[in-house]
Amino acid sequence: MSKATTIKEALKRWEDREQENSVNAKDIDLQFQWPPIEKMDATLGTLVNCERISLSTNMIEKIFGLSGMKCLKVLSLSRNYIKQISGLEAVAETLQELWLSYNLIEKIKGLTGLKCLKVLYISNNLIKDWSEFNRLAEIETLEDLVVVGNPLSEGLDEPTWRAECIKRLPTIRKLDGEPVVLNEEPQL
Repeated sequence: MSKATTIKEALKRWEDREQENSVNAKDIDLQFQWPPIEKMDATLGTLVNCERISLSTNMIEKIFGLSGMKCLKVLSLSRNYIKQISGLEAVAETLQELWLSYNLIEKIKGLTGLKCLKVLYISNNLIKDWSEFNRLAEIETLEDLVVVGNPLSEGLDEPTWRAECIKRLPTIRKLDGEPVVLNEEPQL
């Protein structure tokens, strides 16, 4: 089996393909690397102008190396092997969107310090406790949440699921891809 692709190697491939220096880039796509990226590292810190980076569909287990990414607004880490949300402190002042669907996340802690987070995609993970879901209420800026497909929603029909989520997150504007209607009630 081949060894994993490093962030440095992935950035070199990106630069060759895009004919652009990654240090100056605002939007960088490193998803679908082969062999996959397994580790985020400090090389990411060189991307000082990057506003959006996608590392989706790799084999990353841990969020790391974001120090220096002072402009980062969108971080896409869907379809990896991330088990816990940590390592986001360096982007707490700028991050607006965090895409973590299809990972192995059970606990939501690690998000509360994100002061500008508006969009969180965390569907199809392993969140099973409402006590974990309730932590999302601490993110006052959160507007758009995709959380369906977690064990938490098993056994609940869609209207009941929506009503329960909205009751716990009254400021949410969009849930699981659908706009939240003011005073939304489950249809009987």
